[in-house]
Amino acid sequence: MELHGKSVFGGIAMGRLSVYHKTDNAVKRTKITDIEAEKKRFEDAKEEAKRQLGVFYEKAVREVGEVNAAIFEMHQMMLDDLDYVESITNMIETQQVNAEFAVASTGDNFAQMFAAMDDDYMRERAADVKDISNRVISILQGNGDAGLSGDEPFILLADDLAPSETVQLDKSKVLAFVTRHGSTNSHTAILARTMNIPALIGVDFPEEGVDGQFGIVDGFDAKFFVEPDEDTKAEYRKLKEENEQKKRLLQELKGKENITKDGTKINLYANIGGVSDVANVLANDAGGIGLFRSEFLYLESEDYPTEEAQFAAYKTVAENMAGKKVIIRTLDIGADKQVGYFDLEKEENPAMGYRAIRICLDRTEIFKTQLRAIYRASYYGTIAIMFPMIISVNEVKKIKEIIAEVKAGLDADGIPYKDVELGIMIETPAAVMISDLLAKEVDFFSIGTNDLTQYTLAIDRQNPKLDNIYDSHHEAVLRMLKMVVDNGHKEGCWVGICGELGADETLTETFLRMGFDELSVSPSMILRIRDKIRNTDLSEK
Repeated sequence: MELHGKSVFGGIAMGRLSVYHKTDNAVKRTKITDIEAEKKRFEDAKEEAKRQLGVFYEKAVREVGEVNAAIFEMHQMMLDDLDYVESITNMIETQQVNAEFAVASTGDNFAQMFAAMDDDYMRERAADVKDISNRVISILQGNGDAGLSGDEPFILLADDLAPSETVQLDKSKVLAFVTRHGSTNSHTAILARTMNIPALIGVDFPEEGVDGQFGIVDGFDAKFFVEPDEDTKAEYRKLKEENEQKKRLLQELKGKENITKDGTKINLYANIGGVSDVANVLANDAGGIGLFRSEFLYLESEDYPTEEAQFAAYKTVAENMAGKKVIIRTLDIGADKQVGYFDLEKEENPAMGYRAIRICLDRTEIFKTQLRAIYRASYYGTIAIMFPMIISVNEVKKIKEIIAEVKAGLDADGIPYKDVELGIMIETPAAVMISDLLAKEVDFFSIGTNDLTQYTLAIDRQNPKLDNIYDSHHEAVLRMLKMVVDNGHKEGCWVGICGELGADETLTETFLRMGFDELSVSPSMILRIRDKIRNTDLSEK
């Protein structure tokens, strides 16, 4: 049997399948006579649930870090939510029903309310409400926590797994997990990625007949096999060994500094397109995120993403990076990245048209919504902002004016935020030529070599007929890079690269000699570029 789903975390696992069945918390409505006693039963169960969550929190802190353990603190807070508690106690008082029924009814009502919301992040809270309600009901019924363990390593199958269940996984025994439901952006998925457990969601495996069978989880191609034939087993044994060998080689570089033989340090960051990419950033030991392509939040949405949806994404990334720098590029659509609901007119030359910062400075409400979300998220980590397609000092000054309005609005609303570094992308020849002036206005430059190369050479990088003359190593491009570094440093700006050229191993030494402070590459290239940095000696001529 070969089934397919969505991958939460990559990797290959082979072993016995174990189907997890949740404890049956079936609830019956019972009329009670002692209202105060029933309310006390609920209060005692609520406090016990909070105690259990505290235990999970401490375990999660040890295993996956404080940021990823925060879900259990949030669940404790939800248990004390005034609306939630009052709904339960009012139902006990007015309807004279048992605490189990009141908790189950309130949990269902709140879950339905969250599930009906437009915001993805808020919809995820439906599962959280169900989780805390089931925990309280289980305590009221005298049920203990269902164990998620086994005597030998196994692949865990479940309808779904709540965060509190995931954290109980014995990582020494669990090879992978496969669930029918769940979300790639749920807290459970984040925990799974942080735990480095191969995982699939959305797999419609049979109700019966799979427990104890042999299975294979392919977290790379999102495949799940039950009782595969010998050829498939052999193929995956080979793939698993190759994957393990690659891991062993890469592991040797994890934790080591990005420092040349002569002692020059450089920041090595990763480029991402969304929350789900953070797992690869962490797995490859990047020092931070040098480019968060925020436009993917717009490209993946059927309408303008709300402030709350954006805030949730930025906050999640900031928290997962645990204090490491996260540089968010503001909306960069237009050209080859078209979004239908923006209603952009067809252009003869979209690469040089209405795009990126030009849209943001024209449609300021969209821009302000994004900036509010970013500044709100800054409170939860180390965030910097950079603005694409800058061609003038005047644009930067307009951006600063809008930021001042956004910060004033947050102050008026009593919403906390941190001061963040402001930077610009250098991707036009105009920005290169006035980089000495731009450096006086910002904290850093990040060079987008893809666009800078096409604009400098007057070559559309989307045109395959011009591939033979598109040359990112062109001397004109390299001279521009050096000019930007020198002008930036004179004014105290640090300078990095976030374009594809930054991952070009043949140029790593060249960039180091130019004086770049940071390179931002795809997560998979981090350790390879680290290897190049550590084998470079800048003292040699």
